[in-house]
Amino acid sequence: MTPRSPLRLGVNIDHVATVRNARGSAYPDPLRAAKLAQKAGADGITAHLREDRRHISDADIDGLMSVLDIPLNFEMAATAEMQSIALRYKPHAVCLVPEKREERTTEGGLEVAREENRLAHFIAPLAEAGCRVSIFIAADARQIEAAHRIGAAVIELHTGAYCDAHAEGRLTERDEELARLREMSAYAHSLGLEVHAGHGLTYDTVKPIAAFPEVKELNIGHFLIGEAIFLGLEPAIGHMRQLMDEARAE
Repeated sequence: MTPRSPLRLGVNIDHVATVRNARGSAYPDPLRAAKLAQKAGADGITAHLREDRRHISDADIDGLMSVLDIPLNFEMAATAEMQSIALRYKPHAVCLVPEKREERTTEGGLEVAREENRLAHFIAPLAEAGCRVSIFIAADARQIEAAHRIGAAVIELHTGAYCDAHAEGRLTERDEELARLREMSAYAHSLGLEVHAGHGLTYDTVKPIAAFPEVKELNIGHFLIGEAIFLGLEPAIGHMRQLMDEARAE
């Protein structure tokens, strides 16, 4: 197993479940993927139980809580149903994300500033139950300050705009997004928040983000599951781990 690094890697297994559900079969098994990810050097497993159950199922969460030796990061919308499920299982971490039925994947960050009072009351019982509460937000000072005020332990910065700009060759915009992420990582850290990042990261885009000293964890899923089709899951994760470690060392 790859030695653990100060920069943690959380592997999102949602899209193993997407492939499974496309045929309505029992395979590929997300639990098997989680165990392989752990063997390959993942420091945690991320799974998003969506309202429509389009990929991860309730049974998957139950299984993950039973078999994992590394932390589970339970992504969820801020709804009463999901709060009840999280309080039943008490995973290591709960990450609140925005969710719309019509979206293909999570789009943008959670609007914390406009819903500060509601979210403060929503996360209080989760924190009291021992879950580390994370908020998935844009690299925006207003949202970071609101997340801090409501008592979140962690923020996860949305890296999607940076990754999209890189993929589409919009290099000036890419560099502006990267500078914004760098600045907001430092700002959130100065407030005492633990900083994570994720969404859309690839082999080509991970190193600049991994180099931010304030970032403690990257959560990466869709790209790794896609690469696993060609390389296998363990080599795909192992290469991402290597790139992260190289960026940290530099």
